[in-house]
Amino acid sequence: MKPAFYHCISRVVDRRLAMAGDEKEKMRTFMRMYENFSGCRAVSYCLMSNHIHLLLEVPPMAQGGLSDEELLKRLRAIYNEAFVAEVAKELAEARQQVKNGLADEAVVVLRIHERFTYRMHNLAEFMKGLLQRYTQWHNRTHSRTGTLWEDRFKSVIVEDGAAAKAIAAYIDLNPVRAGMAKDPADYRWSSYGEAIGGGPKGNGRKARAGLVRALRAHKGVAADASLWANDVSREYRKILMAGAVEKWEARVNPDGSAETTLNRKGMSAAEAEREKERAGELSMGKMLRCRVRYFTDGAVIGSRSFVNEAFAQARERFGPKRKDGARKLKGVASGAAGTLWSMRDLRKDVGESRT
Repeated sequence: MKPAFYHCISRVVDRRLAMAGDEKEKMRTFMRMYENFSGCRAVSYCLMSNHIHLLLEVPPMAQGGLSDEELLKRLRAIYNEAFVAEVAKELAEARQQVKNGLADEAVVVLRIHERFTYRMHNLAEFMKGLLQRYTQWHNRTHSRTGTLWEDRFKSVIVEDGAAAKAIAAYIDLNPVRAGMAKDPADYRWSSYGEAIGGGPKGNGRKARAGLVRALRAHKGVAADASLWANDVSREYRKILMAGAVEKWEARVNPDGSAETTLNRKGMSAAEAEREKERAGELSMGKMLRCRVRYFTDGAVIGSRSFVNEAFAQARERFGPKRKDGARKLKGVASGAAGTLWSMRDLRKDVGESRT
């Protein structure tokens, strides 16, 4: 079964700057809390001043559900100890009733589990819980009331492999696109910044584990921070920094197509030849440093076969004239054309996005 990844975006209402440094730390804390509670995983993330990006993996619930011990452990991620103690007492009493033959396990025990597990391994519930938790804290802190986020969060289904790598890098490059950092490693409130510099506890293990999963899930590799060193970290760094090579210049043509050209000034013929071999890699890198609407509005991003499979599963949502799902990337996203495909054909302003 292929991993389920989603690029999720949520924006603060009226584009208010609702997250300064300390507030971003609080949002990251809440994000980790809800990871531990829900079983979902943020494999890549970036917390900006007025919006957030998450590349979330949503694994299925383990076959057979959770043990009582695992349920209580997850509850401790977002509830206080007194509340968890009450649930533990309730479970113990229910188990005793089953043991004494006074009740059916499915009636007394599983119903206790179901009060909480319906919010686990669920994309919508993860985002709802995270955004509501931050809103409550933010409103108390700033003596305000009302909603903090625009409408419902947006999400795009992302295939593992090339698509997950590209979206993870696109997310970590947010502060570079916004002009807040030249190197994504310098931005603390992102998966790469945390992986390199450490998080609130200074170790960055969660971020490194997430990025390992983003880059290696298609090979069946688990989220293991110990695998970050060497090959994975070098590969990701190469993806992030490819577009920063100043010898290459990106431009958008009048027809909306994009191209990457080599600035040969001061280069020997041998150097120029070596750089030409990197054209495809650098074209992708340049693209990731642009705002790409496909990555926020494309509905499904991945290989042609992956997008077509998603289209087939949702065929009833499309008109009879639509024959397949995969749409070629255009405009500034053309650097990934042929590698990545989109469910939506964004005909206008394909290079524009607010995030």
